[in-house]
Amino acid sequence: MTQKGFFITFEGGEGSGKTTQIQYLKEWLAVHVPSQDLVVTREPGGVAAAELIRGLLVNGEADKWRPVTEAMLVSAARHEHVEDIIRPALEQNKIVISDRFVDSTHVYQGVVGGVANADIAAMTRIACGTIQPDLTIILDLDSQIGLSRAASRGVGEDRFETKGNAFHENVRNGFINLAKANPERCVLIDADRAAEQIADEIVALVSQRLLSNGMAMDD
Repeated sequence: MTQKGFFITFEGGEGSGKTTQIQYLKEWLAVHVPSQDLVVTREPGGVAAAELIRGLLVNGEADKWRPVTEAMLVSAARHEHVEDIIRPALEQNKIVISDRFVDSTHVYQGVVGGVANADIAAMTRIACGTIQPDLTIILDLDSQIGLSRAASRGVGEDRFETKGNAFHENVRNGFINLAKANPERCVLIDADRAAEQIADEIVALVSQRLLSNGMAMDD
């Protein structure tokens, strides 16, 4: 069955500005696509059961879990998220925006953590079925700048933020390579600019993709 609706995911390292850019896009869509319902969510989390798992994943010591354990926990949370939020919204032809999705698992637990691609793919098939993003926006930023931004906020995914410089540089390179390997779906955005400049580029990109997907938009 062809996936309905339009599914946008935001990816990137810590402090790359995903939350800010999602808010900009949400505000723009509220004006320009008034007839289209919009769902904004996040991973791990999005629904009560998945938020419980999120608490296990993002808090505590850096090496609290083995990467394969993390991948299984994230996939379990994702299954609840997909079945309760994402799939129903897409079936109702809504636009869904998620702060992180499967690509984060491929990069954090796969590329950096060493979990085999085949194992992550198997978990993803169970967790998501046929659900996949139509567009993935990857915010690219020097990992040290991102960590500094995250620290200055005083909130965030504390456990991942403490994993060390090499870990975060590998995360950045993982996302860059992911974009190169999936050029039709993934768009790499320079996040080392004013937030408004980044937002303008994302709005232009999303507008074009929605129109190409046959979704009506107001001027």
